[in-house]
Amino acid sequence: MSYNLNHGRGASVHSAEKVSTKVILQRLMTLVGQERKNLYIAMIFIFINSGLNLVAPYLMGHAVDKFVVTHQYDGVIKYSIILFVVFCMALVSGYTQAQLMGRVGQRMLYNLRNTVFNKLQELPIDFFTQNKAGDLISRVNNDTDKINQFFSQSLVQFMSSIFTMIGAGIFLFSINVKLALAALAPALVLWVFTQWVSPWVKSRNALNMKSTGNLSAEIQESLNNFKVIVAFNRRDYFRKKFEEANDDNYKSAIRAGIANNVFTPVYGFSSNIGQLVVLSFGIYLIVVGQFSVGLLISFLAYIAQFYNPLRQIAALWANFQVALAGWDRISQILVQQNNLTVIRSKKKEETPYLMSFRDVTFAYIPGKDILKDVNFDLEHGKTYAFVGPTGGGKTTTASLMARLYDPTSGKIILNGVDIRSLEANDRTANIGFILQEPFLFTGTVRDNILYGNACFVDLTNDELMNELKEVGLDGLLERFDGGLTAEINSTGEGISLGQKQILAFIRAVIRRPDLLILDEATANIDTVTEQLLDEILRKLPKSTTRIIIAHRLNTIESADEIYFVNSGAITRAGSLNEAVTLLMDGKRES
Repeated sequence: MSYNLNHGRGASVHSAEKVSTKVILQRLMTLVGQERKNLYIAMIFIFINSGLNLVAPYLMGHAVDKFVVTHQYDGVIKYSIILFVVFCMALVSGYTQAQLMGRVGQRMLYNLRNTVFNKLQELPIDFFTQNKAGDLISRVNNDTDKINQFFSQSLVQFMSSIFTMIGAGIFLFSINVKLALAALAPALVLWVFTQWVSPWVKSRNALNMKSTGNLSAEIQESLNNFKVIVAFNRRDYFRKKFEEANDDNYKSAIRAGIANNVFTPVYGFSSNIGQLVVLSFGIYLIVVGQFSVGLLISFLAYIAQFYNPLRQIAALWANFQVALAGWDRISQILVQQNNLTVIRSKKKEETPYLMSFRDVTFAYIPGKDILKDVNFDLEHGKTYAFVGPTGGGKTTTASLMARLYDPTSGKIILNGVDIRSLEANDRTANIGFILQEPFLFTGTVRDNILYGNACFVDLTNDELMNELKEVGLDGLLERFDGGLTAEINSTGEGISLGQKQILAFIRAVIRRPDLLILDEATANIDTVTEQLLDEILRKLPKSTTRIIIAHRLNTIESADEIYFVNSGAITRAGSLNEAVTLLMDGKRES
């Protein structure tokens, strides 16, 4: 299954790109969820606000014909007071609906970001290798905010404009049908124009959001590797890559801005044409005695209340297209499914082995097998070394053992059951994985040790130290000023690579796993630290099976068995000398 969001190679992503705006809007409205009641209440206040604003022109026109023309100024004062009350009521209703929709929008943004983030937690590592972290961050932060802006701001104005337009149209036709038809004729042209231009506007905004995601990804990648950039004095490369991404984002933003602003002048022009028609035709009707000055004033006000909302809708429609484009990108994440599903458990096999690979074939890209029909068995308590040239498949083999991926074909047996039948908690409790580049979290040493070890979370520091003593890990904490309470940041600044790896070892070893995988875990640390960690590994329970993936020969010389990994095959290497010979031959072939 492909998880590439930017290229739409997965079936679910591809289908998301083809659905109609109507279907996308229906899915977008599903975000309302528990806010539906508050949304309905806000709509009621929007309706009241629009109704109050629509009453005002009628009262003005009536006051002109009945009191101004006849010089009855007491009536003018009376209607002025009535209009003031109407405007105050409109103010209160407008403020109330704005507050309601603002809160609805913020709660929806909170829930949407939680939903997207939780979906990301469900997806396999394959998803994150195919998609840039910066782009995913942009989807979680930027794209969700576009949807929030639509619901908390644009939707209120949109619905208010719709109610006002409908009400103004009703008043126009009730005053004079012929004049109303003439005045609203330009609106039909606007409807055709909007239908024609909207897909183009949406596509421009989608490209701009993608470009923004790429810019975020480029910034993140450059900052993550800034030490290397400085070490090689290649800030020029950093600047060039950023300038290219920033230039692309700038150009796409300009194109999106042009598309978003195309509605406003066209709608404004149509509004002016409509008012010109009303003024010309209205004066003619007054001259022939079929209309009054007060009605013309009311009619002009209602035409303004019909076309002004249209001009607002022009801008709002662009925001709506932005929200739809953002929802497209978010829904591409939400429709993804984890292909590492838990299968129904079958009867447990009676086997002397901890883990067995049975006819395992694996490929990251279909047709390009990394491993082909691999078979081997791992016994309890033994140490196995996997060696081979770079790119031969060692890390892939380790990833399959930890079920970071599933085999393309064949199966992997752990403790007599198909590894795919184990729940994630059960699998990770049995398997420890230590990588070459340890990852730390901002917090204390204790926080980093307990990550992934929920069974120790409730322990006090003293109780945790006792657990560490039982597995011979307490001495390692002497390398940290403050012990368990020493502060660590996510970048690992202020501590050595050896200290980082020590934390990774403690994190994995404290749970006493049945299988411990070390993927080049000691490749970048000093000899003293390596010897210290090797002593810790010797203190593991005798039943723990160790997998050592390494290039350095001194790290595999104590292995009980050595396997050579290359060209899709895993073969028993025999002695250390035989492994060295195979390794040298493999390097020459590569």
